[in-house]
Amino acid sequence: MRFLVTVSIEMINTTSADPKCRVRCFAPDKVALARAALEQEEETILTLARMYEMLGNRTRLRILLALARQELCVCDVAHVLGLSIAATSHQLRSMHDRGWLVMRNDGKMVYYRLGSTAFREALQQGQDYLEAQVAS
Repeated sequence: MRFLVTVSIEMINTTSADPKCRVRCFAPDKVALARAALEQEEETILTLARMYEMLGNRTRLRILLALARQELCVCDVAHVLGLSIAATSHQLRSMHDRGWLVMRNDGKMVYYRLGSTAFREALQQGQDYLEAQVAS
C-alpha cells in the first residue's frame, strides 16, 4: 500500500533579493536558542573563520609547511612555490602580521621562519573550541 504525503510549502523565488527559507519554522524555541548562542560566539566564530580562511589558501598553506621545515629567504620561498617575489612577499606579510611567522633581515635579504608559538597556539585554540562545541 502506498501513501502519498503532500506538504504545502511556498516556492522559493531564487531571483528574489530575500533568499531566506520560506518554510514554516517547526521549532522556533530551538531556532531562537541556536541563534542566541551563535550571536554570543560571533567574535570567536569570526576569528576562527579568518584563521581557516588563511589556511584554506593553498599558497599560504604551502608556505607554512615549507617554513616549518626551515628558514627561507623571500626569494627562496618564491622559487619553491613558483611565484613572483611580490606575490610571495604579500603572502608572507599577511602571515607575519598575524604573528605566525618570524622575520629577520640580513643585509638586503629578508628571511622568514615559522613563529615559535603563535601559529601553533592559534591552531590549538581553534581545535579546542571546536571540540568543546561538538562535545557539548
